[in-house]
Amino acid sequence: QVQLVESGGGLVQAGGSLRLSCAASGRTFSRNTMGWFRQTPGNAREFVSAITRRGNNTYYSDSVKGRFTISRDTAKNTLYLQMNSLKREDTAVYYCAADARSLPSYVARNWYYWGQGAQVTVSS
Repeated sequence: QVQLVESGGGLVQAGGSLRLSCAASGRTFSRNTMGWFRQTPGNAREFVSAITRRGNNTYYSDSVKGRFTISRDTAKNTLYLQMNSLKREDTAVYYCAADARSLPSYVARNWYYWGQGAQVTVSS
């Protein structure tokens, strides 16, 4: 069982930065591929980024590539998403996800564990 708790969301002006954190419980953090998804009202949950178990491979959606950076700290059992050059269209609820698969899926339904979500609002 893995429990995920996001933090770090908030309101930021366009062009600004935020860092999301996802604290994972349990001893299995290092055994899970970790990822971030986001969702806006009326839309499906969208893949943002993912990182493999050892952190040696990262994946990004085209919409955030070059602006967002995913990382993980095994000693702290924590996943991060550094978001720079934020745009209004980045406004969403951001979810942390974990799965035992060795490679990440871009499809939300394939991920097993989810956090409760953190609101990110980017104003113009």
